[in-house]
Amino acid sequence: MDAAKKVAVVVGGGSGMGRASAELLAGQGATVAVLDLPGGKGEEAASALGGAATFHACDVTDAEGTEAALNSVLEVHDAIHIAVNTAGGGVSKRVIGKDGPLPLAEFQRIIELNLIATFNLNRLQAWHMSKNEPDATGERGVIINTSSIAAFEGQIGQVPYTAAKAGIAGMSLTMARDLGGLGIRVLAIAPSLFATGLLEGAPEQLIADLTKDAAFPKRAGLPQEYAWLVEAIVKNPMLNGQTIRLDGGQRFAPR
Repeated sequence: MDAAKKVAVVVGGGSGMGRASAELLAGQGATVAVLDLPGGKGEEAASALGGAATFHACDVTDAEGTEAALNSVLEVHDAIHIAVNTAGGGVSKRVIGKDGPLPLAEFQRIIELNLIATFNLNRLQAWHMSKNEPDATGERGVIINTSSIAAFEGQIGQVPYTAAKAGIAGMSLTMARDLGGLGIRVLAIAPSLFATGLLEGAPEQLIADLTKDAAFPKRAGLPQEYAWLVEAIVKNPMLNGQTIRLDGGQRFAPR
């Protein structure tokens, strides 16, 4: 798919990998709708892109609010062709701690924030994409979700996060099969440690310790490197139904 003159929704587009993706797509001629938490960095990110972007407040754990945010994108831009979903997060807590078992509510919260919110976004994004006129190749849209290499080598304390990200990875092929007849592709990117969020501006020694198991490069990934993979996925119609690791050959050790 050629991003030029297409509408791209970037969820979590106010910072990090989402913002880098929004900037890249806007630079290729896409109209970008930045969805992010109200009061966060999303409005500033959209403003920095000038007339190529709009901001739509969205808390992905609010199902009805998410639907309203996507509807507002349709009201302004008439279509959604590209969806990049980067919102999510986790905590490090063992299944059994000094005070007893991990509270079930903690597990449910991480699943809700990552897996359920992603599926909710996907079902709504796909519905809007299904109404697009197909391009010359029959394609109507592409959905890119964000998993993690923790889906495959979760570390100690990451059981809820691993379960959520493994679920996102597991949806790729089945959802691609569900939507293939409509000309909609579905993929996930599974990054390793990236210089975003808490790691942004972290001490060099800490980053070195966390990435020592990578093959090359032995450093945190950069947001624009995530965006470059988004670009490749959008452009290449044969990329579909898979989860692509973006990790410099890193495999997480147990801790």
